Amino acid sequence: MTLRLRKFLKKISLIVLLFILLLGCFFFVGKSKPAEKINWGIVFSQKHSELLGLDWKENYLAILDDLKARHLKLAAYWDLIEKEEGIYDFEDLDWQINEAEKRNAKVLLVIGRRVPRWPECHVPNWAENLAENTQQQKVLNLIEQIVLRYKDNSTIEFWQVENEPFFPFGECPPLDKKFLKREIDLVKSLDNQRSIIISESGEFPLWFSAAKFGDIVGHTLYRIVWVQELKIYFSFPFPPVFYGRKAWLINKLFDKKVICIELQAEPWSPTLLYDSSLEEQKKTMDIEQFKKNIEFAKNTGIDTFYLWGTEWWYWMKEKQNDSQIWNEAQNLFISK
Repeated sequence: MTLRLRKFLKKISLIVLLFILLLGCFFFVGKSKPAEKINWGIVFSQKHSELLGLDWKENYLAILDDLKARHLKLAAYWDLIEKEEGIYDFEDLDWQINEAEKRNAKVLLVIGRRVPRWPECHVPNWAENLAENTQQQKVLNLIEQIVLRYKDNSTIEFWQVENEPFFPFGECPPLDKKFLKREIDLVKSLDNQRSIIISESGEFPLWFSAAKFGDIVGHTLYRIVWVQELKIYFSFPFPPVFYGRKAWLINKLFDKKVICIELQAEPWSPTLLYDSSLEEQKKTMDIEQFKKNIEFAKNTGIDTFYLWGTEWWYWMKEKQNDSQIWNEAQNLFISK
């Protein structure tokens, strides 16, 4: 290696090191200015509530009438709506939206094949073995039915097309960006009034993919998770400013708003929540961790958060005689 080449490589190494240091400072040093007003919402899953052994309608009404939540993220489950091919049953989803409408609440509706809660892709039995291109067409048919049904309902505030489509998680086929674009284009052709949210995992990507596809970028925010591959609980090291700076970057580069569509407010255990012991659940979520997560969210500077775990709060209150988190959340919604 010549002297000139060694000097050149040393110079490149110093530039790379400087870039990494600057990047680290940008995402990890400093504080975000807290939002002047935060809109607190909740995520509700009819299926998850049932799996916890709850009366899902009672659970939902308690969220509206006891918690006083007025921003709701709901899921349009394909396997509940189209149990038989070509026969659409909107009774349960109609009921949820109508009850929200009675209380002047607003709904963020997640549509598509991949929507919240395990196994992520909620495919009806009759469609499971269809060829991928055929199944995709059935998903487009479903989306068309949903959008046409609710596009004139002012209770629907946003459409979210698919749930974290860029994150390889759950029992789902590999990401097909062309199909995701077809889904988005279909929604826009049917309803050009509402913004479309595309969501990404909060911790690792820079959210550029979501910004390219969606009108609004939605992200998740988790603090303590179970890492199945390592068999350990892991606390993310990112400070609040990490999320605030990523949101700032999206705004400057894409001129798009960023909201948190999933703030951790329930346990993340080695097994599904309804199969997990109370002792195991408390390793990642209790009243103190709940308060910490709320305070963390406030310090990101982001102004909209949908809390993930409202079914579990109700389960704790009704089945475990522990209403601490439910009451704390109630104070949050009432005081906003």
